[in-house]
Amino acid sequence: MSDPQPTLPMFPLNTVIFPGVQVPLHVFEDRYRALVHHLLREPDPEQRVFGSVAIRDGYEVGDHGAQSLYRVGCRLQLGEVESRPDGSFDIVAVGRDRIRLDELETSGEFPAGHVSDFPEPEAPVDSEIVDRARAVFTAYRARVSEFRGDPFAGRLPRDPLYLSWTLAALAPLPMAERQSLLEAEDPAERLVLVTDLLRAELRAMNAIPSLPATEVARNRWSPN
Repeated sequence: MSDPQPTLPMFPLNTVIFPGVQVPLHVFEDRYRALVHHLLREPDPEQRVFGSVAIRDGYEVGDHGAQSLYRVGCRLQLGEVESRPDGSFDIVAVGRDRIRLDELETSGEFPAGHVSDFPEPEAPVDSEIVDRARAVFTAYRARVSEFRGDPFAGRLPRDPLYLSWTLAALAPLPMAERQSLLEAEDPAERLVLVTDLLRAELRAMNAIPSLPATEVARNRWSPN
């Protein structure tokens, strides 16, 4: 793991963000509007990055805000930005890679974190693990489609790393389980874990056929 980097603007959220996933956010609170203004002053779009970690305990808005944060999160690239007449923003960001939050500073205009890289190790993944994950998600996808629309429009990637992030993002899981997927040591561990979690979802849906597990109360989140 690398040495701590210079501070990174931080946007804690009531959800877990995964690499490769697009995240739409409505930014209205003063400190996060200041964060967006700060990023837009960066002339190189590639350098318009910020971090996000999930809020373990607390909430996103107000004077007190988050009381406890997870330490592993995601670095995001700012993409689309639309300014609103009231001074708020609608933005779209894309998860880039994992980070570990070493220290959070809250005394400035917006939160800033000292972070370390948390890269994925390069290791081969057994094809049986990949095939099993794809098969279980296909079964889950078919079951959910009986009650509501297809939860995934597209073809699943074959690459184990991309597949692991795709399934992690799609799995309708509580916060703690989503965080465990983000923190998994490598793609193989993540694929095994998400396969087991999706199997549990299927068992729950089969136990209560009239109420798919995706309709059970889950962690909802507002942007800030």
